Amino acid sequence: MKASSAYAPWLTPLYVGAVQLGAYATARLPAQERAELLRAHSTNVDNLRAGRWRTLATSAVFVESPLPVPYGLALLAALGTAEAAWGTRRAAGMFAAGHIGASLLVYGGLRAARALSHKAVTPDTERAVDVGASYGFYATVGALAVSVPHRGARAAATAGVLALGVSPVLHRRRDFTDAGHLTALLLGMGAGAAFKIRHRMAAPLRLPSRAAPRSRSTAEPRIRRTVALLRRRTAAPRSRPFRTGPQAA
Repeated sequence: MKASSAYAPWLTPLYVGAVQLGAYATARLPAQERAELLRAHSTNVDNLRAGRWRTLATSAVFVESPLPVPYGLALLAALGTAEAAWGTRRAAGMFAAGHIGASLLVYGGLRAARALSHKAVTPDTERAVDVGASYGFYATVGALAVSVPHRGARAAATAGVLALGVSPVLHRRRDFTDAGHLTALLLGMGAGAAFKIRHRMAAPLRLPSRAAPRSRSTAEPRIRRTVALLRRRTAAPRSRPFRTGPQAA
């Protein structure tokens, strides 16, 4: 996914800064009040089953605790790179698609598991706090990985982020958020690959200037001049050979 020119990322620092400031503000609330606030904005089964679809948007601006410095820097780097390369609208769309898409797929998976077995999904899981920017982050990273220009570097980046997403799912202490991270990663990779193919098909086919065929109007005068020159040379009279001695009577 490559843009024709770089954009100045402005939404990324604004978003990450707002999330961090909000995290510090909610951290000052009493524990019970803070837990109720986060649960009210979570994309958990209880909220989505009750039709509280606004949580698909509000859950992306709340986090359970202030962002650790390494994660905050990684979030800034990934989202900022995407915004600089694709533009604000497309980068925000990728983030939103990963966040909302993964949230809905996880919700559907939990509802299906609950229908198959009541023991598979506990009431605590249905009311769990599920907020943060991680789904959108994983989707953006996946799209960036498949957009690396060099084939070898692209393969290495894709393998690396896949390992990052698959490893927690294989762990015994996995939870539904680990599945959500992998889902968001795959959504981002699919969207990035689809956009790359679409961009390649939409690009006009350009012939190199040296291989461009000459127009008929340019070639005909040269051919005519060459033919005329050949005719003049063949029609020129031959000079008589120089003879010595008496001429015949």
